[in-house]
Amino acid sequence: MKYSFKLLFLLIILISSCEKSALEKRNNILYKSDAFAVYKDSVVQANNKAEIVSSDKITSNYKSPASENFSNHITFKFSINEKDIELPSGMDHHLLIENGEHMSPVFVFGQADKKPVEDKGEKLPVNYDYTFQVDMSPILKQFDSKGYYEAFDGSRIAKQDFKGFYITGGSEPLTWDFSNLDEHGLKLSDEDSDGIYTITLKMNPYDESQSETIKSWQLSEDVSQKASYKSDQPIVDALFKLSTEEALKNIEADSTLRTGAEWGGVWTRDISYSIYLAFAYHEPEIAKISLMKKVKRGRIIQDTGSGGAWPVSSDRTVWTIAAWEIYKVTGDKDWLQSSFEIVRNTLEDDYKTIKDENGLYKGESSFLDWREQTYPKWMSNMDIAESMNLGTNVVHYQANNVLSKMAAALGKDSKIYSERAQSIKNAINKELWQEDSGYYAQYLYGREYMNLSPRFEALGEALSIIFDVADENKAQRIISESPITPFGVTCIYPQIPGISPYHNNGIWPFVQSYWNLAAAKVGNEKVLEQGLASIYRPSALFLTNYENFVAQSGDFEGTEINSSRMLWSMSGNLAMVHRLFIGMNFEENGIRFQPVITKAYSGKHTLSNFKYRNAVLTINVDGYGTKIESILFDGKKLEGVFLDATISGEHTIDIKMANNEFPESKINLVENKFSLTNPKATLADGKLKWEPIANAKTYRIYKNGKVVDEISQN
Repeated sequence: MKYSFKLLFLLIILISSCEKSALEKRNNILYKSDAFAVYKDSVVQANNKAEIVSSDKITSNYKSPASENFSNHITFKFSINEKDIELPSGMDHHLLIENGEHMSPVFVFGQADKKPVEDKGEKLPVNYDYTFQVDMSPILKQFDSKGYYEAFDGSRIAKQDFKGFYITGGSEPLTWDFSNLDEHGLKLSDEDSDGIYTITLKMNPYDESQSETIKSWQLSEDVSQKASYKSDQPIVDALFKLSTEEALKNIEADSTLRTGAEWGGVWTRDISYSIYLAFAYHEPEIAKISLMKKVKRGRIIQDTGSGGAWPVSSDRTVWTIAAWEIYKVTGDKDWLQSSFEIVRNTLEDDYKTIKDENGLYKGESSFLDWREQTYPKWMSNMDIAESMNLGTNVVHYQANNVLSKMAAALGKDSKIYSERAQSIKNAINKELWQEDSGYYAQYLYGREYMNLSPRFEALGEALSIIFDVADENKAQRIISESPITPFGVTCIYPQIPGISPYHNNGIWPFVQSYWNLAAAKVGNEKVLEQGLASIYRPSALFLTNYENFVAQSGDFEGTEINSSRMLWSMSGNLAMVHRLFIGMNFEENGIRFQPVITKAYSGKHTLSNFKYRNAVLTINVDGYGTKIESILFDGKKLEGVFLDATISGEHTIDIKMANNEFPESKINLVENKFSLTNPKATLADGKLKWEPIANAKTYRIYKNGKVVDEISQN
């Protein structure tokens, strides 16, 4: 009898213990889906796991699946002097590396492939030695006969300027980073001087010694002078500290912010988007110096983009948004004055050069500046220059809006700029809104007659909400109806077939961060929780802030170009704390607090040693929701939720949330899908002809921008 009683007692204890353990695990979940789970102290994705040991240490056993899925279909080009001048944009070489073959046929530089190569979905073994061959004798003969080589686009390379022949491509160790081919060891050689240049590469490179290794991030820099964060979610604390450390590592000797571990120098859009998210308050003086590096002749530099940058690319005006954010944080009138002159000069040039009669501004997609990654292959730089993109136009709207505010703050006439801003806003809503989809179109394109690209573009949609281009109803619809894939919001949707992951088929943490700010603004809890998890999953598993990852797998391997310690990715990580959990919104005369905390992230949140103008702040936030129940300043009730910028010294702010429920909301979670390939039409004898497209159900014929016929047969 005693034995049975003891057994029953032990069984009850065991059941209670299991129930307690299950309850603790449920309470520990921040987000869970079929793809991955984020807990307060770990991230789990299949057999991969990251664990938060402390706020100073994270471990991860993440193993990239890229080597197991490495296609034997190789896309590549050859290059002279690291220049993309062999073939027109979108025209590449293709080959299938069959198992057992280790040498390519001899390609001829500048000659397109004669037959298309079909990707059979086969994989290539790891560390596969393969030799590429190309006949460069036509170029060498031109060097001897003319003293230069003239490419298809009319550009010339003089014989005396010749440095070497290279190979570039999308399969590792190949890269499309033309400017760094030499650094990547992709220079070809001609050992027997017969004009046939070769290079032997180890395709699908893989370090097998790393397959089972548990890696770790351990704090190694002194971050005590920066703001610190502590909450009831250890994963957020550790990633905040990791990002703070990476931010310190990205400060160069000339007091500018490095773009990433693999990317030196300052880039206009990278630094500007990063400053708005975090660096205006995180490193205001460094941010100022960095922005001024992107000014020449009193105007903002458009340093990257198709067709030689501006005006084909025209999103340089995002600099304006960053400059204004710095002013709001610092109150520096000298900075405001110098910024105003630069911005006014730049915007006047844009108004005269790229404004269309419909009110929109022309130019390539903001940040999406790699031609075929977001534009069809048939488009030339001219077509891209004439297109009118959502994100770029929201940036132009906000730049004019900011210029109006700058002028007002300096006592100057601001009306003309506010009117220009309103004109752009009206045009965006008239020309780009898609009522049936519930979000804005990607861009207008065409020549004499414009067509609408209905594709979703994440950054532009997010910016339209953050900067109030979209009204409240539109903003709610954008966040709840836009397509979101399992690992986060993709740069565009659907993806473009046959184009390697980067902007296409890619997720960028900085874009995800802007998307999260937009979701928080409209109060969509489901979208925000998925978005936060999409920030914390990769940075915890990969132990750094990578620039991008493949949308389908969530892996940092497999995109065209990538880098750890990316400035705008870490700025997004920092912004989730400052702008969401602490709820800081900077205005000209102070800080307005509006935390947005989902129930999963409920609890205590403390930001300490935050330096704001002449003050050092400790900010405590307790609870969850979107409404503030009470706010105390040094123990005394603060009227409203606004902290005046004139304060000085050390102060403590205590914010108690109302623990209110978020409004009922929905999320449009979808599989990552691809659009159909573009038909290649020809006009002969007054008839349009094209080859059938697999899976196409109907074909619409457009004339002068309007549908004139629809064919429902292949």
